[in-house]
Amino acid sequence: MSAPTCDIALTVNGEAVVETVEARKSLVDFLREDLALTGSHVGCEHGVCGACTVRVDGVVVRGCLMLAAQCDGARVETIEGVSDGGEIADLQAAFEKRNALQCGFCTPGMLLTAQELLSHGTVPSRDRIREQISGNYCRCTGYHAIVDAIEAVAQARGKR
Repeated sequence: MSAPTCDIALTVNGEAVVETVEARKSLVDFLREDLALTGSHVGCEHGVCGACTVRVDGVVVRGCLMLAAQCDGARVETIEGVSDGGEIADLQAAFEKRNALQCGFCTPGMLLTAQELLSHGTVPSRDRIREQISGNYCRCTGYHAIVDAIEAVAQARGKR
């Protein structure tokens, strides 16, 4: 007996996508397996680690907790789309400069989460930055370099 399927139509990184998916397939699995967008990772599969972070209709969500079918009619943005569009170029450069990435597994989720915070146009405190990224686990960096990078970009953007 095959799993139930449904047809979905959505926009992924600016491209129209029409697919038939299993009704139970998570958004992150759909992006990785069906669309070959592998920047978002599968980590805990419980929404705790942040590795599967993507944006749906402009809001950061956990791709492992959302079904692909729930995105019918939605605008989905992955790290590939946000990066290719140049939206986070300054964050990427700061992460590299400050060695805020090591193995890279958490980096896409960290970047999307940081961008969500910085999109408000304010310069957040270090405590606020830590609070924002608290749902994104990093096993390598100890977070200090990540906070430094985000703070540097916030300050630079605030001077524009």
